[in-house]
Order: sequence, then C-alpha cells, then structure tokens
Amino acid sequence: MRFINFNSLANRESYSLKRLIRRSIVTSCRAVVVPRFGGPEVLEIRPHVKVPDLKPTDVLVRTRAVSINPLDTRMRAGYGRSIFEAHLPLILGRDISGEVAAVGVAVKTLAVGQEVFGALHPTAVRGTYMDYAILPQDELTAKPTSVGHVEASAIPFAALTAWRALKSTARITEGYDYFVIILSFNFFYLQLHHKIQRQRILVIGGGGAVGLSAIQISVATGCSVATTCGPKSIDRVLEAGAAQAVDYTSQNLDLALKGEFDAVLDTIGAHETERIGIKFLKRGGHYMTLQGESAAMSDRYGLLLGLPLSVAVLVKKQIEYRYSNGIGYWWTYMRDDKEGLEEICRLCNAGKFKIPVEKTFPVTEVKEAHEAKDKKKIFGKVVLEFD
Repeated sequence: MRFINFNSLANRESYSLKRLIRRSIVTSCRAVVVPRFGGPEVLEIRPHVKVPDLKPTDVLVRTRAVSINPLDTRMRAGYGRSIFEAHLPLILGRDISGEVAAVGVAVKTLAVGQEVFGALHPTAVRGTYMDYAILPQDELTAKPTSVGHVEASAIPFAALTAWRALKSTARITEGYDYFVIILSFNFFYLQLHHKIQRQRILVIGGGGAVGLSAIQISVATGCSVATTCGPKSIDRVLEAGAAQAVDYTSQNLDLALKGEFDAVLDTIGAHETERIGIKFLKRGGHYMTLQGESAAMSDRYGLLLGLPLSVAVLVKKQIEYRYSNGIGYWWTYMRDDKEGLEEICRLCNAGKFKIPVEKTFPVTEVKEAHEAKDKKKIFGKVVLEFD
C-alpha cells in the first residue's frame, strides 16, 4: 500500500503557487487615497502605500496620467458605499496611461518598457491614482502612437462604456443590404437597385466623454448618429461625426428629432430622457441607460436586499417595454474588453477617435481638480499628470 505524505504535497503546491507570484519592482509608492467619504478635502496624498506582489496575469504600470471620471468623484462622495466602505481607505482612479514596469509570469502580450493605456472595471477597490498601478493584462493594451499620455488617459473608461452598450448590447453594424425593384409596364423593363440601409443611433447627452465616444464608435461603424447636447457641445459633437445635434436647452426634442432609431444610448438617465429615447426607438431596437439603479439601491437597502430589488426593477421594465413597445431595455456599465480596447486604439491611430482634454493638474493638486469638477468649473475632461 502506498502512503501519501499530504504535508509534503501541500508544501510542494504552496511552493508552485509562490513561483507564479512575482515580486513587484517597488514595494511602496505615492498614492491618492480616500480614508472616508466626503468632499475633495478628504483626499490624501500618502507617500508610502504598499504595492502588492504581482499575480500571474498582472501588469505593473508606471503611471504618467490618469483622467478624472464622474465615477471617481461619486465614489469619493459615497456612491457605492455598500461595496466600497469595507475597503476604506480606497485608491480612486479607473483610466491610466503609462509604461509597463513589470509583468506577472503568465503575461505574454505586454513587455517591460512598453507604453500602454487601459481602464479598471467599475468595482475595483484599488485604483490608478498612484505612481505604480496594477492592472490585469486584459485591461491594458498598447497606447495609441498618435497621442500622448495625457490624451490617452482620457479615453479607455468612457470608450469601453460606450463600446459595451453599442457593440455588445445593441450589436450595431454597418447596416443591411436590400434591393429595390422597379417595374414599368409601359416600357416593359425592370430595374434592380442595390442599397444599404444605415442604422440610426440616438445619443442622449453627446457632449460628455461617453457620449462623444458613442458618436465616434457609431460613425466609424457606418451608422448615422443624432445627438442631444448643450449649446457648448454643438460644434464638438458635429466635429465628432454626428449628423444632427439638437440643443436641448433651446429646442423641443419631440419636434426636432425625426424618424426612428435602431438604438438609443441615454447618458443622462432622467425620466424625461428615458421618455424621449423610448418614443423614438424602433420596434426591435435597444434603449440603454448609464444610470442603472443597482448601486443606488444597494446603498439604500444594503447589498443583500438592494441587489435583488434592483434586478426586480430592471426585469419589470424589460418586460413592460418588451410588451408595450417591442424593444429591449438595458442598464449598461463599463466592462473590460481587450478586443474593444484594441479597436479603439486603432481608431485613435486612424484619426477617427479622440476625447478632448480640457485641463490638466499635477497629481499634487488632486483636491483642486476634484473641486473644479464638483463645482462644474471645467466643462470637459480633466487629467492628473504624474512626474
């Protein structure tokens, strides 16, 4: 009879596991942390925050720039506390652009020294507001060569949010082929015309980063885009490729928008914008809003009750709109998508995609940057630069 030494076996497995974990080249670095929820004043810059060991598929990135997303300021203020409160102090940040400083043992697609950009998923508790950030390899790709780190850092999170809605949920395409047959009995001839029907997309709130991303992704796919926005954004969305830009502050949307749309992306998520989106959507189309209720209901009722309640609310609306309007209704969120990020990079290099950066701050002025966004002093994208 053969006896197995389980202690020895466990030790060998532990040793094998340790071999798959690589020490980071730095053990600590400067980071912006949120020790408690509140206004910009709660942000702290700590000089020695621990940098964990790299898991097999992790990448250590030397941060050069990160953008400030609405999710960052909302998390700082307490949004998602049902998820994040247990993990305080938090490190904010989703977007990043920088250079690869080290890679896990299983990383094959990226190399040390390579310039990369990417974004963490929305529920990550350890963000990118730090000198050295860790991201899974699937959340990074080569930085577009056509832009610098500041411009690149403004792109991934917003672009992937729009990408998921349009490409994964609505599955927008270049259009569909159809034939028009013309018969004339007077002259006894038949004409056969081949045409392509372009899909029509409505982006509600096209002036923000997600809205601009959605316009450019749709146009690059071959769709025709209409959008609503404020007066300051009209020129920007038209430059991005929108066929129609409607100023919601001075125009009646019910009268200004014409025809029906194959998909609607609502970046505002108010009752009125939902009404407009549903009204102008074709049967079989998709209405997608960024303002899902999962986090809000979980914060209000706790995770155990809030999540099931939010699912029930979503399913109720999906059933209601499916039967009353024949459409799909979705809450949409950013999700990491390696292929999507690589395609966005190609669009950037081809000059078909960009997110303008309104202002940059050194990371040492992160409080001032957050305050400017909270008080709406800066209209467009804000980026933090790391020296």
